[in-house]
Amino acid sequence: MKKFSIFLVLFIVGINLSAQNKSVSQKNSLKDVVAGVEVLEVKEGESSKELELSAKDMQWWHDAKFGLFIHWGLYSIVGKGEWNMFTSRVDIREYKKLADQFSAEKFNAKAWAQCAKDAGMKYMVLTARHHDGFSLWDSPGSFDHFTSMNSAAKKDIVAEYTKACRDAGLGVGLYYSPLDWRFPGFFFPEMYRENAEQLRDQTYAQVAELMKNYGKIDVLWYDGGGDAWLGLGGLKYGMGGVGWSRRPSNEKYEGKPLYEPLKLNAMVRKYQPKVVINNRSGFKGDFKSREMEIGDFDNSNAWEKCGTMGTGWGYLAGKTEPYPLKKLLTQLSNIVCRGGNFLLNVGPRPDGQIEPAQVARLKEMGDWLKKYGECIYGTQGGPVLPTKFYGATSTSKAIYIHVWDWPADHKITIRGLCGIKSGKALTVDNVSVAVAEDTVEISCFDIKKDNLLSIIKLELYNR
Repeated sequence: MKKFSIFLVLFIVGINLSAQNKSVSQKNSLKDVVAGVEVLEVKEGESSKELELSAKDMQWWHDAKFGLFIHWGLYSIVGKGEWNMFTSRVDIREYKKLADQFSAEKFNAKAWAQCAKDAGMKYMVLTARHHDGFSLWDSPGSFDHFTSMNSAAKKDIVAEYTKACRDAGLGVGLYYSPLDWRFPGFFFPEMYRENAEQLRDQTYAQVAELMKNYGKIDVLWYDGGGDAWLGLGGLKYGMGGVGWSRRPSNEKYEGKPLYEPLKLNAMVRKYQPKVVINNRSGFKGDFKSREMEIGDFDNSNAWEKCGTMGTGWGYLAGKTEPYPLKKLLTQLSNIVCRGGNFLLNVGPRPDGQIEPAQVARLKEMGDWLKKYGECIYGTQGGPVLPTKFYGATSTSKAIYIHVWDWPADHKITIRGLCGIKSGKALTVDNVSVAVAEDTVEISCFDIKKDNLLSIIKLELYNR
């Protein structure tokens, strides 16, 4: 178990890790702005030790740290984001006609995979089917045959995507939403029980197709699944003028169970024994998905922060400029220092091409990681807890201090660290590192104007 061995070595050399032996609350102020959508709270799912992967099977995912998320579908044609069908109350008959415009003439799965590799990413996740119900593969289980094979493209996008991922040496991830706005039974599962059961049956059939027909799948990324999501968080009607409201977040869904997530994911394990599963199907899964906030430090539970390069997930016409490089690198660093992975999203154009400006920004991230990736890949968050100015990652041989913003006096003092052999800056900053007993003092004499992050490597004694 790699995670245990790293911290055993750190303990042996005398580093005080008492704070890291429990979940530590350390909030982060960085947030993503997601246009027009309130993200529902994901409840703690049902547990099953038989279904959860071992630490050994999860290690590749922990080591990878950085992945590419891709939101692409019919909503890209409209250019108002992936929730447009719902937020604009589009007639499902009119929405279906968008498939006639989905030609995907510039879709190139190899180019997508190359973009991810150039960015230094180790895995990809594609929205095989979002909440609108449109499936990017040849799916016999799709209600009303609402698939890319029956669109103008007449392509199995998932088939081309999974092959390109593997050919590029990347982990293959598929996003699937059990939620489908075309089904009244989703919104009123008691009243339209038969329809809700049809929705459930579609979920089982389609998840089976994805797990059986496309070779080894490394990540299954659910969204909108589990009974807690039924009614989009629980539609309630109160008499006496109260009207419609959402079920309070502290109230559980009390209707007849629908999805049976342990049964669903037992089927997944039958076809894909080692696939890494997130927590958005009603099953606890192998890792937790964080969305709006980076959140707390946690190096004892697997988690991943998904985030955007700009203001949305699906393509937003006229709003495609990516965040500055410093912001994106700081997010990556901040997340990894807190013990998580970063799944960074792009929303390709309607024709399937990723925005050139976003491709270029991702390449810049990859160029930085080629130089300093040792402080990201294969590390663990800690042992120093994150502050406003810095955080840390570590291996059995070194601790890496990530400085996001230098204090006003350009000095950082870290106490409680023993066993430090030496220290030096990996980045080009003019930095001095002084080690005395259990204290490390870092001073920066010259901060470059184009400074992105300062990385200081503290080498440990071998024992």
